[in-house]
Amino acid sequence: MNQHSLFSKGMVATMLAQFFSAFADNALFFAILAFIKNLHYPEWSQSVLQIGFVIPFILLSPFVGQFADSMSKGKVMMISNCIKLVGAGCICINISPFLGYFLVGIGAAGYSPAKYGILGELTSGDNLVKANGLIEASTIAAILLGSLAGGHIADLNIVASLLACVVMYGLAVIANLFIPKLPIARQDIKWKFTSMIKDFAHTVKVIFMHKQARFTLFGTSLFWGAGITLRFLLISWVPIVLGITDNSTPTNLNAVVAIGIVIGAGLASTLISMNNTLRCIPAGIMMGIAVIAFTLQSHIVSSYILLIVIGALGGFFLVPLNALIQKIGRELVGAGSVISVQNLSEYGAMMIMLGLYSLAIALNISVITIGVGFGCLFALVIFLLWLGLKNNAAS
Repeated sequence: MNQHSLFSKGMVATMLAQFFSAFADNALFFAILAFIKNLHYPEWSQSVLQIGFVIPFILLSPFVGQFADSMSKGKVMMISNCIKLVGAGCICINISPFLGYFLVGIGAAGYSPAKYGILGELTSGDNLVKANGLIEASTIAAILLGSLAGGHIADLNIVASLLACVVMYGLAVIANLFIPKLPIARQDIKWKFTSMIKDFAHTVKVIFMHKQARFTLFGTSLFWGAGITLRFLLISWVPIVLGITDNSTPTNLNAVVAIGIVIGAGLASTLISMNNTLRCIPAGIMMGIAVIAFTLQSHIVSSYILLIVIGALGGFFLVPLNALIQKIGRELVGAGSVISVQNLSEYGAMMIMLGLYSLAIALNISVITIGVGFGCLFALVIFLLWLGLKNNAAS
């Protein structure tokens, strides 16, 4: 594949499919929240809804990578988006919203390895970093617009917001049709439960035995674990520190982080190549320091500024590591398989860090203490990760 293929037909179709799919994912979450609130479900049902979406990523991790590598990845993305479409449709026709969102989670779990794995097949060399930047930027834009659209349309009409999500999933399926048929990554996959479990266990072993892959995977997992913890930290921090009790301010602040990630992803695509990916690691350390600075200040304007900085540092940190793990994984076990391991690691990190945050809240530790401790811990772990990667590169 030549270096000028960054905006090939396949890449454009992949970005459009990703945008429509991620837009619908985020709009659907807020539409379902409005839906179950309207039906007077208890408040705890909201977290159960989110857990139902996450569980497929963990349960299906031994299978989705092999699924992604067993056929053309454009076809895998189309099948996954069709499952999401069915899940959203189930909610529209008054089948359980929990079952519908669980189906969407299954589709999302199958979609993820193909979405990232296809980039290494559509682009090559430094364009792989740029392609990751474009996909991340497309995803964050979809998250921003989808979240806003889901909540706003739901305020007007809940059924209309659910139907809008069905339409967006339909557009994602149509975009998938324009992705060219790519070679199958692996011909040796055996569709037997025990052999697939053994194959996944072997994949995990191969990846974690490779020092650079292991450290890189820790980095991306820490980022996503930190991201979901920061989201909940913001929700608790705003009323305590700023004295603002509305729902829109935490949402706006989360949106600002997403904008910063887009900026950081763009900078990483421009400034970092596959030959110098370790340049992104100091940004992770500075991200932890910025979280500490954010937690200790108490002004709304500086909150927005610091959160843009946090997001930008996070985007700059994440994109090159994603590209690196794809490159290593494709060489070791196949792109789809390594992304499935990445999903298991990242969603596991999210649950662990969120569990620690929930425990800290249950122990009545102040939000300020949690924020400072979280920032210090994150900066320290990323620093140790940096040392490990540098030592590995030198050996």
